[in-house]
Amino acid sequence: MKTLTHPRSGERGVVLIFTLIILLILTIGGAALVRSMQNSLFSAGNLAFRRDLMNQGEQGVSFVLSQFKAGGALVSATDADVPAQNYKSFILPANAQGVPNVLLDDTSFNAVGVHADLPGATPDVKIRYVIDRLCSVTGPASSALCVQSSANASGGSSFSSYGGSVPPPTATVYRLSVRVSGARSTQVFLQTTFTKPD
Repeated sequence: MKTLTHPRSGERGVVLIFTLIILLILTIGGAALVRSMQNSLFSAGNLAFRRDLMNQGEQGVSFVLSQFKAGGALVSATDADVPAQNYKSFILPANAQGVPNVLLDDTSFNAVGVHADLPGATPDVKIRYVIDRLCSVTGPASSALCVQSSANASGGSSFSSYGGSVPPPTATVYRLSVRVSGARSTQVFLQTTFTKPD
């Protein structure tokens, strides 16, 4: 009786090698996907943290604007510095982004204002602000020395009195800059301008 023998094939390990290569490619792809998801979650967390600090910074804006309303500390005392309210009656030097230098350095801030930082929603958040009048010098506001806007919102119309035109009332422009410091040495800067009729 004859036994059938098959000749040995030289391709027996090729399938195993291809399988290992495909498994390696899938492992690398899975690791890259996990890393990408971690980076996306980290970025989303940073954006949420930044947005929270910006929202808390609005507290500083609200506080300052209340000081310029009736009963506030800055209703009439705007021709001279008011350190107790972090107020300067002339424009403060700023960096290229327009942020006053005193907000960037804690020691120089102490020379401008003495009002304590406003507390944030959490203990690790501090809100610091400074207000400066956009004038070149201290003293009464004038169009030659201060940035002013027309208090007349209607635009091109002028008032006439006794046959001559009277210019609309002016309003001096103030700049409010807020620095919000949070956890992990994170800082957010907010800035706005507003007017107060002269």
